[in-house]
Amino acid sequence: MSYGLLLLGFVLLVKGADIFVDGASALARLFGVSPTVIGLTVVAIGTSAPEIAVSVTSALQGNGDIALSNAIGSNLCNILLILGFCAVVRPVPSDRGLLRFDIPVCIATTVFLQYMLSDGTADRYEGFLLLTGLGAYLTVVLRSAMKNKPENPEKPAVSFWKSGFYILFGLAAVVYGGDLVVGNACRIAETMGVSQTLIGLTVVAVGTSLPELVTSVAAARKGETELALGNVVGSNLFNILLVVGSAVSVSPVSVSANYTVDCLVLLATSILMYIFSLTHHTISRAEGVCCLLIYAIYTGYIIAR
Repeated sequence: MSYGLLLLGFVLLVKGADIFVDGASALARLFGVSPTVIGLTVVAIGTSAPEIAVSVTSALQGNGDIALSNAIGSNLCNILLILGFCAVVRPVPSDRGLLRFDIPVCIATTVFLQYMLSDGTADRYEGFLLLTGLGAYLTVVLRSAMKNKPENPEKPAVSFWKSGFYILFGLAAVVYGGDLVVGNACRIAETMGVSQTLIGLTVVAVGTSLPELVTSVAAARKGETELALGNVVGSNLFNILLVVGSAVSVSPVSVSANYTVDCLVLLATSILMYIFSLTHHTISRAEGVCCLLIYAIYTGYIIAR
């Protein structure tokens, strides 16, 4: 039974991602904004839904540390595994707007997160600051998108309502498929005698990022590589500003030394993403392979510690 549900989960992930990308791309053309902006907002919020749900629920139950580890782990997975895999499928061009504003903002929020964790606690005041930062960021992105909107945008064949249906249906399939994959993979691993710790560090960690993975890979395969990079950058920003901000605002978190190390690794990988994006304004296949190797090494480090 678990194997069948696992297969169903993967089918929902793949088909849901295809439908989601089609809807998001049509919506971008309908409103005359770039796929990058849609990736930074609509797609990023949608694919971050599992992290948001898990983190806020954990915080309400008094387990805010789960939200913190979930956000840091998901961001590392987004850059190293997802972006790396997308670049291997098809080199990912970097939008000038991402290089000038969004990626530097992503690095700056990671620096602030590192500062938050340096004193061993993350309190409600810092959570409110993160949520305020999210509001400011969205305001700048949306104003910029409307200012640069072309006078005669391309009219897609898909209507507004149909695009919206594609987005909602695709997102629901991706999120539900991700739940099926994670839950049944855990049950299969348990029957095979794999430890809970190893399951949590591999299957569950990657599982919460499955929506970003399948959506970004689907976008890269369809040639919407700007959407893929925007999704990764936007998801990382939402994971810190919205996921951590909401969780910490609900329940202050005590921080272990491991979080500080993990956040430093996240900062280093964010800077590496920026450097890769600058080189020829494209993340190449070789750079994608480098990201995947770093992720494998880091996963080995987590297991060893």
